[in-house]
Amino acid sequence: MYDLTELQQHLQKNWQVEAQPVLWQSGPTEKLDAAFRVLEFPPGPVHAMWIYSTLGMSLNRPEDLVELHIFSDKQDATLVELLTVVASYHRNGLPLGLHHTVNFGRPWQDNSAASFGFVSLPYLDGEGLEVFEWEGKHLHNLWLIPITEEERDYKINNGWDALEEAFETRQLQYTNPYRPDCV
Repeated sequence: MYDLTELQQHLQKNWQVEAQPVLWQSGPTEKLDAAFRVLEFPPGPVHAMWIYSTLGMSLNRPEDLVELHIFSDKQDATLVELLTVVASYHRNGLPLGLHHTVNFGRPWQDNSAASFGFVSLPYLDGEGLEVFEWEGKHLHNLWLIPITEEERDYKINNGWDALEEAFETRQLQYTNPYRPDCV
């Protein structure tokens, strides 16, 4: 299986900042691999925002090699909880992959209307971040974008590509919890 130290170094190299591993102590953590953590990246030279990334979400899941990250304008421990719950869903519910959506069960931040997540390519960072290779295998680091229920419904009815086009057209404010709907 992939090495968590090497994966963390891969992320740190791409974002050019050291991460702080954080462990959420409550909730469905017993259903995760014991090595699972969320990495908290402070603003740095690549992104002037906080980044939260799973580390070990897909350990011992060779058919579902995915890790997720989310961006924030502020340091926010609730994003550690959110990614922990999403990782538990990935391992114990339905595995998540590119273009999937997940219900957070609460606003992603503050009182945001965005209470769902859309799994997208890491457009801000490219393939260099996305693909982590080891022993001839690939793990994909994907972007978890907070979306509204209306945007989730739009994706279901019109396809993921139409949703991403709406994001581009309306210039998605992906770190703004109070952003306007893009559809």
